[in-house]
Amino acid sequence: MPIVYRLLTVLLLIGGYSHAQTTIPIETADFAVVLQTDKSNYLNMVYCGKKLPQSADYGGIADGYQFPSDNSGSYNNAYTPAGTWNLVEPAIQVTHPDGNPSLDLKYVSHQTTRPDANSTLTTVKLADPVYKLTVTLFYKTWPKLNVVEQWSEISNAEKGPVVLQKYASANLFFPNKSFYLTSFQGTYLKEMQPMEEKLQQGLRTIDTKLGTRAMLLGTPNFMVAFDKPAQENSGMVMLGQLAWSGNYKLDFEIDSYQTLRLIAGINPYASAYTLPTGKSFTTPSLIYSLSDQGTGLASRQLQRWARDYRVLDGNGSRLTLLNNWEATYFDFDEPKLSSLIADTKKLGVDMFLLDDGWFGNKYPRNSDNAALGDWQENKKKLPNGIGYLVKEATKAGVKFGIWIEPEMVSPKSELYEKHLDWVIRQPDRPEKYYRNQLVLDLSNPQVQDFVFGVVDGLFTKNPELAFIKWDCNAVIYNAYSAWLNKQKLPQSHLYVEYVRGLYKVLERIRAKYPKVPMMLCSGGGGRGDYELLKYFTEFWPSDDTEPVERIFQQWNYSYFFPAITTDCHVTDWGKQPIKFRVDVASMGKLGFDVVVSHLSPNDLAFCQQAIKNYNGFKDIVWHGDQYRLLSPHENSAMSVAYVSEDKAKAVMFTYFHDSRVVDTNTKRPIPLAGLDPAKQYQVTEINLYPGTKSTLEDSKTYSGAFLMNVGLNPDVSARRTSVVLQLTQVP
Repeated sequence: MPIVYRLLTVLLLIGGYSHAQTTIPIETADFAVVLQTDKSNYLNMVYCGKKLPQSADYGGIADGYQFPSDNSGSYNNAYTPAGTWNLVEPAIQVTHPDGNPSLDLKYVSHQTTRPDANSTLTTVKLADPVYKLTVTLFYKTWPKLNVVEQWSEISNAEKGPVVLQKYASANLFFPNKSFYLTSFQGTYLKEMQPMEEKLQQGLRTIDTKLGTRAMLLGTPNFMVAFDKPAQENSGMVMLGQLAWSGNYKLDFEIDSYQTLRLIAGINPYASAYTLPTGKSFTTPSLIYSLSDQGTGLASRQLQRWARDYRVLDGNGSRLTLLNNWEATYFDFDEPKLSSLIADTKKLGVDMFLLDDGWFGNKYPRNSDNAALGDWQENKKKLPNGIGYLVKEATKAGVKFGIWIEPEMVSPKSELYEKHLDWVIRQPDRPEKYYRNQLVLDLSNPQVQDFVFGVVDGLFTKNPELAFIKWDCNAVIYNAYSAWLNKQKLPQSHLYVEYVRGLYKVLERIRAKYPKVPMMLCSGGGGRGDYELLKYFTEFWPSDDTEPVERIFQQWNYSYFFPAITTDCHVTDWGKQPIKFRVDVASMGKLGFDVVVSHLSPNDLAFCQQAIKNYNGFKDIVWHGDQYRLLSPHENSAMSVAYVSEDKAKAVMFTYFHDSRVVDTNTKRPIPLAGLDPAKQYQVTEINLYPGTKSTLEDSKTYSGAFLMNVGLNPDVSARRTSVVLQLTQVP
């Protein structure tokens, strides 16, 4: 019997045996992604859309489409291989030990399990009928949230190493008639700028080759709208992200039949990966949310999924803070910092954060051109060390946090002098610096130990340390690893192994320090993905803290991230009054980069009261459902609301940001969303500047039905630029 079984398996793989069609529905509460074998036992994706009541109906979907494939190979393959009869963009491309560059993948088996009460996991095994190489596709769903996480595993059972030229995480197919892609491009200080386009025949690629801080010029976040441009409250959309912290590549290919193929994964640029026999390669995940009620519902699903299942302590709390960076830059000493710690308590926030400049002795960190890698307290600035400042904070009744950039090294540092082999650099070429620094080689286990030791040493010496700001300011130039060379491994492994090395360090940190909050920073929006957010509680969206610009950036980030993950600081950037700046920063995790002693008495009084107000509604912002009400991209005003899960409370933020247009105020009411139509809500304006009164009727009561169908006019204008309204259910 075993011999007969093996023979049948071979016949099935080569398509020489008649077999029953296999249909694999991957379902959420409202949607289904359907895979199906064809007569040759190739696995195709035949459907992505509304869930059908009868699973048997999925079997007939493919019969309605006629896309002859003779001209370019397989259109809808579930994981398209290269080198045989396919001519479209592949998901996987390999070279076998004998030099053969072809790959053919046929269906072998599948199973669906329940990892827990809230998720399902479908695994599908594919195999080459000639070579002993298999690919397993993974589809994990959270049905109630309509969220799918998808990845692949490539296994080599051949007699020698297989070179992976391309190894995507996911390969999706959509037979709709038209598609609108929104990607998020930008540059430093202009991160996360949306660009919507109708996809035309051909290949549209979004990628990065920066190595580190990979999101600086573009992000692995995207939205695809089906049949019409993306709308907030209507239409079929997918919001997606590749959860990978290095080079990524997203391919959107419109074929000759105007159907869409989406292939997402690690960027294969300079990253051919040699997979030894007996080993497997697991790709990062593509995570996406599906909605037929527009981007609003899709983002709320993704935000809730992130809080519940991915972000570290996603349903927990966060620390408000005062950061010294814009108050002192590199110019500080113990007395100055002690004064700022006292100001932290005076302001009313939870923590003082000491930023860059506290370390280095042979090469003091007095500017950004020295000392990275030399993580000892600067004896001139801090003669009593970090421990003294932690005690000062404790005495003041606040917590203490600190900035580090442990993945980097300054050429002017003791670390560089002692461990040049730890640095990513071409040994025979001139060094090229980004912000006067280079990147350490995290593919090297010794470097991983060093970076872990930076964090572990701080906590060992200062157990009461409450927060880490982890920065990453350089990209990878002159990519070359002395470690990989020593191990006789290909240099093309560097971009992948760097990221894997970073994850190994973070896993060690979280194993020993599971609860300490950490901010993911990268010279602004250079990092922010759902793989790193397993280890970090929050991220820094941009160094651009000008509040009008932040309105747009925070709006754009909110499609993919919950407010609890976005650090929003009040600074002196821009010409807007302190009220406007604080109100904008209150839509995320609030922090301050100001000189408290320079605030006027009224400005200080306002900030103190606004922080008390924030502490009253922050749980709604962090853990509630977000509703984008009025887009800043289309209006002179912007409005967004957060509603508690029980719909008993809400907070609404509205800003007037553009007086150059005809509208000089909000002329019409703004309908709210997410409330209970049967409930009554008292509406109160908060965050009023001292000496001013609301222009709205104080504490007026409305029904939820009225607020969602008629709405409120918050009366923002060129003179009254920001309004915060608190809604509370009344009996």
